[in-house]
Amino acid sequence: MANTNFAEKLPEIQGKLAQEIVKDTYDFSFISLPRGYDETALEEALEQNITRFLLELGTGFAFIGRQKEIVVSGKTRKIDMLFYHIRLKCYVVVELKAVSFEPEFAGKLNFYVNAVNELIRTSEENPTIGLLICKDKDQTEVQWAFQGIQTPMGVASYDNIKLEEIKRQLPTEKEIQQRIELAEEEFNLNRKKQKK
Repeated sequence: MANTNFAEKLPEIQGKLAQEIVKDTYDFSFISLPRGYDETALEEALEQNITRFLLELGTGFAFIGRQKEIVVSGKTRKIDMLFYHIRLKCYVVVELKAVSFEPEFAGKLNFYVNAVNELIRTSEENPTIGLLICKDKDQTEVQWAFQGIQTPMGVASYDNIKLEEIKRQLPTEKEIQQRIELAEEEFNLNRKKQKK
């Protein structure tokens, strides 16, 4: 199970259901990224494979958007990904990190969840929950980062991103050299024809 505070911060039934929908580790084997990829590349790959990502998240998730813009006190902020969970009847703010969990990530996620509650959620909907998906996490750091936060949030990790597939699709140095030589030959032949 993912590290969450759902049991303490949500009504009992919603807390149990929320805990059930969140995984400890998400399998991102359906995306390929270069070594040293960043958060933007991770987001783009997940958005390009949104059907597979929704399947990995589980039943009931509906995709609202990527880099969902919210304006707070005249400042524009962007949520990595925003979803709506049909069974929970609530928004789910997903923040993605291409690095290990850091305690300050909890503060940013808390802010975004509260902003969605204030700016988007209606009175008929349940409180928004936050989900931070990091490269990896330490349980103690997550627990301590959540202490004192009233917002329902969870932290999960991901694995199985394919790193070499893109490299295999690129031409080798030898293939590039051959293409250059072929292009030069064609260019020289065309020049000779034009002179005649």
